[in-house]
Amino acid sequence: MYQAVLFDLDGTLTNTLEDIAFAMNRALRIHGLPEHPVEKYRYLVGSGARMLAKRAVGEQAELVEGVLETYQAYYQEHNLDRTAPYDGVTEMLQALQARGVKLCVFSNKPHADTCRVVEHFFPGIDFAAVRGQMEGVPVKPDPAGALAMAEALGTAPADFLYLGDTDVDMICARNAGMHPVGVTWGFRDEEELRSAGAERLIHHPMDLFV
Repeated sequence: MYQAVLFDLDGTLTNTLEDIAFAMNRALRIHGLPEHPVEKYRYLVGSGARMLAKRAVGEQAELVEGVLETYQAYYQEHNLDRTAPYDGVTEMLQALQARGVKLCVFSNKPHADTCRVVEHFFPGIDFAAVRGQMEGVPVKPDPAGALAMAEALGTAPADFLYLGDTDVDMICARNAGMHPVGVTWGFRDEEELRSAGAERLIHHPMDLFV
């Protein structure tokens, strides 16, 4: 029924929350700002590093650039410390690869960080494309990046499933003409995914095949 699957990264393939929270809390502390509980980061992430910094600093907007720079300098060297794939993700990717499905990753995480995490945790998976946030390309839910990947693969957007864990992903999938599948093991809840237009919800990676 589909030729390709596009995956979000944070909250979909890998649980990156603790590394993100640790790096941002460190940046906030260095700049004299209050830290946030790890669980709060479920709702601070999802729209790129700059928006994460804006949300984290709150009313101290003048500190966004400094906090962002401090965060990124540390995170790019420590984005594997506490991060791990969710249970069943590697098996799902292997099963899709064995079926000849084209596999892609599309994240609002900076491109270099995205590539590093994917290459480290999924060395046996031959991804057709991996794309993080790039200068000059709008972040999700703008569909430009997803559509560019589809074009590069020569695959129609309608032949893609798009797996993600946030409303940003579901909206991006719809904007791109792909089929949004919400994963419930990530950072947000089922209600958000349904409200954002998920065509289907799955509760474990291997449920994709049910």
